[in-house]
Amino acid sequence: MTEKNPPTGRSRWFRQLAGLVVSIFVCLGAGGLGAIATTPEIKGWYATIEKPSWNPPDAVFGPVWTTLYLLMAIAAWLVGRSAGFRQTAAPLALFGVQLVLNVAWSWIFFGLHQPGWAFAEILFLWIAIALTTIAFFRSSRIAGWLMTPYLAWVTFASVLNFAIWQLN
Repeated sequence: MTEKNPPTGRSRWFRQLAGLVVSIFVCLGAGGLGAIATTPEIKGWYATIEKPSWNPPDAVFGPVWTTLYLLMAIAAWLVGRSAGFRQTAAPLALFGVQLVLNVAWSWIFFGLHQPGWAFAEILFLWIAIALTTIAFFRSSRIAGWLMTPYLAWVTFASVLNFAIWQLN
């Protein structure tokens, strides 16, 4: 079935831009939800617990996470525009799952002060990111590559989470 009024170049461009803006809003929004639990605890609870000597300075985390959320948003947008809904529904559903797990980790670790439970949760997050990255590679190689820094950072964050749990 063909569309009665196929999109013009300008309307197609606007839809693509709107999709990118929505994707960025969703990802940065997820980061914002996590920050609600995280931010007050950086100078509070987190400052009082034992951390390994290789723990990055607090100032590193904000810029890293902002960059990762932007890369994730672009990756999801690329997948969303790569094919029809049937081909992108599963990868984008996985993306949604990992985004929810991402937010949940902040609330478990910082909000509830539970590094042990957060470590268990981050393992599920890592699996969800790995599955999402694989699915994204199948839809768009660029999208898959854009997810790899996130997977690498969460690998590091998992080790850091484990170390903090063991020290406390």
